[in-house]
Amino acid sequence: MRRGAAVLLAAGALVLALRPGVPAARPSATVPVVVAAADLPAGTALASPDLRVALVAPPLRAGGSSTAPGPLVGRVLASPVRAGEPLTDVRLVGAGLTALLAPGQVAAPVRLADLALSGLVRAGDRVDVLAATAGTDRAEQVASAALVLAAPVAGTPPSGATGGAGTGPDGLLLLAVDPATAARLAAAAAAATLTVTLSGR
Repeated sequence: MRRGAAVLLAAGALVLALRPGVPAARPSATVPVVVAAADLPAGTALASPDLRVALVAPPLRAGGSSTAPGPLVGRVLASPVRAGEPLTDVRLVGAGLTALLAPGQVAAPVRLADLALSGLVRAGDRVDVLAATAGTDRAEQVASAALVLAAPVAGTPPSGATGGAGTGPDGLLLLAVDPATAARLAAAAAAATLTVTLSGR
């Protein structure tokens, strides 16, 4: 019986010795990404409390995102963001906005006379631009279903005070249009009062 038990123990030890080892668990690789700490409206001049760093897997890191909050402090949001959303270059007033332009389009500034109306428009809206000349009772449509790249937010200081164009209540919108429409908008701005209507297209 002793010899039999010894044989069984030896066989068990051999099985355990030949069993593949379980590899030690490795921590998943992550990279830092700056995200919004809370829901933020378009036109927000970013401050440190508005930002936090999240760790994400490398494949989930959005293009144009930042790894540290410092470079984003003072930048101005061109569109609203949700809490936890990565703050990429296309969300900020600046060169990154051109990434939203379709081929053959340019970014055209449009200053509206009615500041209250401009405060109702948000980035991502589609608008028709109307030009009304003094002394006439008709308005001419000079742009149709133009995409709003950046818009003011009521209650924020004028754009010159924040350092970001189109971020204050000065009636300035930034629209994505074709070059011919941009030329019409520039000509109309010199001779007429501009207003917009929201387009469903």
